[in-house]
Amino acid sequence: MADLIYQKIIESLKKEIDSGAFPDMRLPDERSLAENYHVSRSSIKRALGNMSEQGIIFKKRGAGTFVNPLYLKQDSYFNYSGKNLGITDSFKANGQKPGIKVLSFDVIRPDEELRDNLFLNKGEFVYAFKRLRLLDEVPFMVETGYIPIKLAPELSEQVASESVFNYVESELGKEVNKTYLTISAQPSDEEGQKLLNLKNTEPVGIMEGIFFLNDGTPFEFSTMKLHYKYFKYDSFVDLDR
Repeated sequence: MADLIYQKIIESLKKEIDSGAFPDMRLPDERSLAENYHVSRSSIKRALGNMSEQGIIFKKRGAGTFVNPLYLKQDSYFNYSGKNLGITDSFKANGQKPGIKVLSFDVIRPDEELRDNLFLNKGEFVYAFKRLRLLDEVPFMVETGYIPIKLAPELSEQVASESVFNYVESELGKEVNKTYLTISAQPSDEEGQKLLNLKNTEPVGIMEGIFFLNDGTPFEFSTMKLHYKYFKYDSFVDLDR
């Protein structure tokens, strides 16, 4: 319940920021926000702390809390917030309707490299699936994922047609909230050209890595191949944290 409260505060404040509700870039103080939202100051502190970590706001000692002007200019397609790292919740659709088309869903015996990535023993199996991500029926990403059967024994093609990470949260009571990703660009291959409607001279963005449960267990190894138009990110770094 506490998680839900602070997340709603973040969503509301972001909408206000995006609509220009703070022309002087300064947010109300914590007491005023707590009264406005009818919540405790601890909920406000948690919401503002999360927004600060995302680079949306910053605190200036003795002056107050301000909107980061660069946040207002950012136009990246990914905005990781909330409790899991799923594309469904993290991709900024800008009013477009997101969709998922499952291209394949199988059970396979992983090779040695995949076993190492997911810390599996010989004899353990994984779900292997490929999905096409769409916005208003237009494809923007080809996603290939591998999940150990032992971690989600009831996973199905139907679940894969929606948000797997939301399923993990709602049905398994866990969160996928940590990842190690490598990000690169490369020439598009035949698959990318066919599924993402790319010319053979156009590149793709590649994200590949391991997603971890909140207890540190490797949950999924995934490779995401993006249309180059959607391959844009913003980064906020705070070396004091």
